[in-house]
Amino acid sequence: MENNFSLNEKVIVVTGGTGILGNAFVKGIVQAGGTVGILGRNEKIANERVDAIINQGGKAIALIADVNNESQLLSAREKMLAEFGKIDGLVNAAGGNIPDAIVQPEQDIFKLNLSALQEVMQLNLFGSILPTQIFGEAIKDTGSGSIVNISSVVSQIAVTKVLGYSLAKASIDTYTQWFAVELAKRYGDKIRMNSIAPGFFLTEQNKSLLTNTDGSLNERSNLVIQNTPFGRFGNPDELIGALVWLLSDASKFVTGTKITVDGGFTSFSGV
Repeated sequence: MENNFSLNEKVIVVTGGTGILGNAFVKGIVQAGGTVGILGRNEKIANERVDAIINQGGKAIALIADVNNESQLLSAREKMLAEFGKIDGLVNAAGGNIPDAIVQPEQDIFKLNLSALQEVMQLNLFGSILPTQIFGEAIKDTGSGSIVNISSVVSQIAVTKVLGYSLAKASIDTYTQWFAVELAKRYGDKIRMNSIAPGFFLTEQNKSLLTNTDGSLNERSNLVIQNTPFGRFGNPDELIGALVWLLSDASKFVTGTKITVDGGFTSFSGV
């Protein structure tokens, strides 16, 4: 019986592949039989992850690039195509927040740091749009494929402090729907775009918001857990199932959709 969930012979680029969630995505793709391009700015981590995959019999390549640098992305695409001959999928996992864009309770909300908000928007939104322009063109030349963006639960409900990140991820939702429709109008069911909306996972980007200086969980973390029916943070590996499904032929009739993986956070009223 054919396994539609397999990524065997599929070649997939993961931006933000040197991050914590990116690492889970890369592992999941390789475990499902896929070949992966690990794209990020941290050359040391990218090469370490590539070596580990190759040593275990998988196929991977390091692509050192900034997601907002067109020339670097073009070079990464050419390197990918020279090595594997095609690109079947793209995971836009690069993103995150920056300290200056966090709005603290004591701050005057009529004196927001607009440049910091713009920087977060640039990283998360345009850092997904530009790689789609570059690698999506190669997917078009392959003839079929799947693009997966990373949204967030903060695009659906108001979460204090993270205005810039919330704006960016809400924009990702609109972009995903719009681009999915336009892909379908031009290429039918050959190229799809969807997104995953993670709930709360501890990463390098949000550690300062969710932990004390000694590494223990702070009051904000306790509130998150209190309002998550599962009563805990997510494990990055728990995003793999949704990702592999969206990249695989098992989701061939799925486009413009957001899959929420949040332990029930967005379903719970708090009462």
